[in-house]
Amino acid sequence: MLYIIALAGALLAANSLSLVIAGWRIRSRRDKTPSLAVRPPVSIVIPLCGVEQFSRETLESALSLDWSDYEVIFCVADKTDPVIDRAEGALRTKPLAKARILVGDDRVSANPKLNNCVKGWNAALHEWVVLADSNVLMPKDYLSRLIAAWRPESGLVCSTPLGSRPDGFWAEVECAFLNTHQARWQYAGEALGFGFAQGKSMLWRKKTLDSHGGIQALGAEIAEDAAATKLVNRMGLKVHLVAGPFEQPLGRRTFRDVWTRQCRWARLRRVTFPHFFAPEILVGVVAPLLLGVSAAFLSGASLFGTSFAVLCVAYTPELILAVRKNWHLSPLSLVAMMTRDALLPVIWMRSWLAGSFDWRGNRMVIGSNESRLEAGVAGPIASP
Repeated sequence: MLYIIALAGALLAANSLSLVIAGWRIRSRRDKTPSLAVRPPVSIVIPLCGVEQFSRETLESALSLDWSDYEVIFCVADKTDPVIDRAEGALRTKPLAKARILVGDDRVSANPKLNNCVKGWNAALHEWVVLADSNVLMPKDYLSRLIAAWRPESGLVCSTPLGSRPDGFWAEVECAFLNTHQARWQYAGEALGFGFAQGKSMLWRKKTLDSHGGIQALGAEIAEDAAATKLVNRMGLKVHLVAGPFEQPLGRRTFRDVWTRQCRWARLRRVTFPHFFAPEILVGVVAPLLLGVSAAFLSGASLFGTSFAVLCVAYTPELILAVRKNWHLSPLSLVAMMTRDALLPVIWMRSWLAGSFDWRGNRMVIGSNESRLEAGVAGPIASP
């Protein structure tokens, strides 16, 4: 029984430690803009596919940055895509001299999002290039924060998505996945030397990537962020994160939206980084809760009291992190966190099964040891 208690305590301690590290590493969104001695010109390449709920706001945010010299390149694969009208409208509302829309599809990989970015990458005029998803809500100091995070040993600077403006319970659950779970663990991992790329916002030095195969090299994996992580590591460099993650407004989400997205990400992590993915079954409250209840049952202690204590130890520091970083919180947040943790082991087990699903009009097939996109509808992909 002592072993059960020790294991439960170790899991809860690891959970709390990750929250402490993330709290130390992540800056609040209210922190002032970092000062920079040099503000180099930057190219921002944004792949577009379809109109989303916040498309107008996110596209206009890219055209309203506090940066003296930057260009924005919107990339669209299909000339009939209605998002072109939305991008043209954003350019009329927020005119930027160095902004343009490029249309066309370069089939360099099985990843439609990457294919859509190729023309933008090749057309980029500047040494610093940001590959950014279309649903990132860029703050005025977006480029300042990305450039400020670059270090001498950096090969890539990224940002995780920070869920905001949820509409409905399942959007609250999505926030619980993105913020105090995924962002927390990613920042804690980076602080411990395990930096992983995130495709939401990726800042590259163009000559660095071009000297190692160019943007086409990111097609080595089905997910460009996994390929970026492995490529940067092979260079002997590091993946670093911005001081604080950038917003992704969520709007309405259904259970199916959350389930398919999290299953997709879990399967991709399992295929691309299996040695890091395997221990994820121990993440969340389910494992320590089951161990704690088992120990209470064997010792005759109160099952309710033990469960309550485990939940308090697990969720109190998580709620504190969200409060201190000014992240989204609502009366539903605690229930959403508990729902997320109940789903985690089910998603983990599902990820080991072969299957397929539709990914922005493209059929993705993931087997036991590989993943691929079947031939079908071509179009760029942006993570939802």
